[in-house]
Amino acid sequence: MMKGISRFFSQSEIRIGIRNKIKNRIKNGIGTKLLSVYMILALMAAALTGCGNIKSMDNKTIRIGVSVYDIHDTFITQLMDEFNSYADTDVTIVTYNAGQSIKEQNNQMQEMIDTGCDVICINLVDRTEPEHIIDLALKYDVPVIFFNRELTKEDLQRSSNFYYVGSDAVESGIMQGELAADEILGQESTIDTNNDGTIQYVMLQGEAGHQDAIVRSEYCVETLINKGVQLDRQGLAIANFNRTQAQSKIEQLISSNTEIELILANNDDMALGAIDAYLNMYGEDAKSKIPAIYGIDGTIGGLEAVKTGYMHGTVYNDKEGQAHAMYDLAMALATGSSLDGLGIEDGHYIRLPHTKITLDNVNDFLYR
Repeated sequence: MMKGISRFFSQSEIRIGIRNKIKNRIKNGIGTKLLSVYMILALMAAALTGCGNIKSMDNKTIRIGVSVYDIHDTFITQLMDEFNSYADTDVTIVTYNAGQSIKEQNNQMQEMIDTGCDVICINLVDRTEPEHIIDLALKYDVPVIFFNRELTKEDLQRSSNFYYVGSDAVESGIMQGELAADEILGQESTIDTNNDGTIQYVMLQGEAGHQDAIVRSEYCVETLINKGVQLDRQGLAIANFNRTQAQSKIEQLISSNTEIELILANNDDMALGAIDAYLNMYGEDAKSKIPAIYGIDGTIGGLEAVKTGYMHGTVYNDKEGQAHAMYDLAMALATGSSLDGLGIEDGHYIRLPHTKITLDNVNDFLYR
C-alpha cells in the first residue's frame, strides 16, 4: 500500500531542524533520493502549515498532530521515524518541534486544535508543567496521547481521553544496574582496575529534576549496591541527555585526573559522549583507557557501540513497539474504534518492556 503524507514540519522545525537533518542524512550516506524527499517535504510544509490546510485536500483524511520536546534527541527522532512509517493514504501526521520550549509547545497545542487534528500526541517538554495543554484538551474535548515523558498519574486521570505510551523508568534503571553488577561480579571481570574492591564511578544524568533521569539513576545504583557491589561515586554530571554535553563533562573529569572505572549514563547519547571524550583526549590509545560504560535506550549508535566493544551494554527501550502502540491507539481514537486488544492498563497506560543488551544479543536488535 502506498504510504500517506507522514510528516510535515512546522515553521519552527524548518528553522531549527531541517537543515541539520538533511546534513545528517547526507553525512550518514543515506543518498540523494532521501534528500530529495526531505526537500520536497520542506517545501510542502512551507506552503501547508498545520492540519487545517491538509483538511482541504481530503476531508476524509485522519489528521494526527505531534509535538516533540526536541527533534534532535536521537531516541525521539528514531521513534518518530518509526511512527511516521505507519501512515497510510488516508492519514496525515504533522510533527512539530518544541525546541525544549514550554511556551512553544503550548502554542503548538493550540495550533493543532485550531487546525482540526483528530488526535494529538505530546512528548512533554516538562512533565511538571502540562497544565496549559491539559486545559486546552479538556476545553476542546480532544484526545491526547502523551508519550515517552510521563506526566503524573493525577494529571493523566483528569480525562478518560488521556493516555500515556512509554516504558517503565524503574525497570530500565534496575536492568542497567544488573548489567553492570553481573560484569563486575563475574570471575573474569577487569572493571576494578586498581583492585581495591570498590568501583569508582560517574553518573551521567539527564535533565535536572527530570523524573525518568532521577529514577533511572537511583534504581541503577540501588541495584548495584543490593547485589553487593562496593561503589565510590566520583561525579554526578548533568548532561541533559545530550552527547556533546556529556563529552564535555567527562573531559573535565579526565583533565582533573579523576579515577573512573565505570560510567553509568541515563541514555545512549550521553554514553556515546563519554566515549567521544576518551577518543578526543587519548586518540589511538583511547580504547585501553575507556572504562566500562553502560547506556539506556538502544539507539542505533548505542547498539553499534556495544557491538564494537566501546560500550559494555545498554538497555533496549522498545521504540518500535512504542511507535506502533501509539499509532494504533491514535487511529482507534480518531475513528472511534474499540480500544480492546491495545494493551491499555489502568485505563490510561500502554507500557512496553525493556531488554538488556550485551555483545551476546546485540545483533538481534541492531539488525531488526
